[in-house]
Amino acid sequence: MNDQSTVRRRTYDNRAREEKAAQTRERIVAAGSELVHGFDSWNWRDLTFKAVAERAGVGERTVYRHFPTERHLHGAVMQRLEFEAGVSYEDVDLTNIGEVTARVFASLQRFSVRRSVEPPQDPTFVGVDARRRDALIRAVSVSAPGWTAAQRHAAAALLDVLWNVPSYERLVGVWGIDGADATRAVVWLMAKVVSAIEHGETPPA
Repeated sequence: MNDQSTVRRRTYDNRAREEKAAQTRERIVAAGSELVHGFDSWNWRDLTFKAVAERAGVGERTVYRHFPTERHLHGAVMQRLEFEAGVSYEDVDLTNIGEVTARVFASLQRFSVRRSVEPPQDPTFVGVDARRRDALIRAVSVSAPGWTAAQRHAAAALLDVLWNVPSYERLVGVWGIDGADATRAVVWLMAKVVSAIEHGETPPA
């Protein structure tokens, strides 16, 4: 075999190995995505090398060769989920933010997770929550008596989301907004919703 034939053979072998490695990586990431879709919470503690290896039909060492840490594995799976949802956060602007949000929420229906934030379980807090929701529906009904029950319910629910403690905690804890400023921001946005209600802008329901 001449030198040129040897080079061609080595090039072919290298390409074949690269393609096989890419296929194996793809199988691993797909297995991780399948596992996540079946989880009952957003806690990925069970998305381990062992679990993914078993689902993909490969050894744990193979997973390690493609992903040095579980964080790298989780990152690759998240990229896959974003691709499946048709979401690219790098392309988000104010002209498409509604469309992107709709795609994200639509993708959630393909997961086994039913809720990220658990509702209050203590009877005292359950009672307070019920009274608050009743108050919101009553307030919306007074301002929009001609709306359907579904429209009033949707508007009250939107105000409830803004009023809810997790919304405030995310502004403070994740975004680092001062507590007083976070409160003013929530009140500002609630005023926008209230204005829409008062001007007869019905929510889709």
